[in-house]
Amino acid sequence: MQEATISQDKLYYSIGEVAEMLNVNASLIRYWEKEFPGIKPRKNKKGNRNFTKQDIAYLKNIHHLVKERGMTLDGAKKHLKIASTTEEILPDTLQMLEKTKAFLMKLRSEL
Repeated sequence: MQEATISQDKLYYSIGEVAEMLNVNASLIRYWEKEFPGIKPRKNKKGNRNFTKQDIAYLKNIHHLVKERGMTLDGAKKHLKIASTTEEILPDTLQMLEKTKAFLMKLRSEL
């Protein structure tokens, strides 16, 4: 089976296209959608799911954790929750560290 790739000019992908990219069944993606709150594909009037590139990246993360690293769904949920918390905290922490470094460098030059 040939793996589908993400196109630069395409905004939305069907569940079939995403399933092909990940080499899984569409039913597994629907199941993950129920289990992981981070997966929120848009739905059209017919109820068909349209996934963005961000949705696909999140699904690839889940696929990697569950299928390749062998994590349980609960383990993957915890891992993704910690990762999202870290991403939210990281910019603030970096900014604080940069200010501290600047202060220490200034203090050092004054000595």
